[in-house]
Amino acid sequence: MNASLLERITLNPTICHGKPCIRNLRYPVESILEYLTAGDSVADILEEFEDLEAADIMACLAYATASVKTKSVIV
Repeated sequence: MNASLLERITLNPTICHGKPCIRNLRYPVESILEYLTAGDSVADILEEFEDLEAADIMACLAYATASVKTKSVIV
């Protein structure tokens, strides 16, 4: 996994209630993953949110991957 991608994901208690976000912007990882799950492409997301970069979307996927690799399971 590319560690530099994960550096794009920030946790700040004063932004989005401390949820993981992209580069301290108000774009929660959760929201980007929901867009992708709904069928939006990376290009769709980048067109809608002009201050995001393709690497930000990849960082969300890398964060999700790292999250599911933990030993705990959320049911």
